[in-house]
Amino acid sequence: MTLQDLQPGESGKILDFKPSPVTDRLMEMGMLPGSEVQVVRLAPLGDPMDLKIQGYHLSIRKADAAQILVSKCES
Repeated sequence: MTLQDLQPGESGKILDFKPSPVTDRLMEMGMLPGSEVQVVRLAPLGDPMDLKIQGYHLSIRKADAAQILVSKCES
């Protein structure tokens, strides 16, 4: 599953990235394999996503979130 598939309140552990030109930039922002990321909320039209990762908030487009493979964390 991808990060885009998670709903607000759900968390996932980053497994890997699909090949994308934004992969390096996402990794620079702290989205590293093994990190846990939580979807905090979605914008009114669903894009961008507000995420919490490594103690800070990050907003990314759903198209970019679709490039991040995650495993859903059970609550």
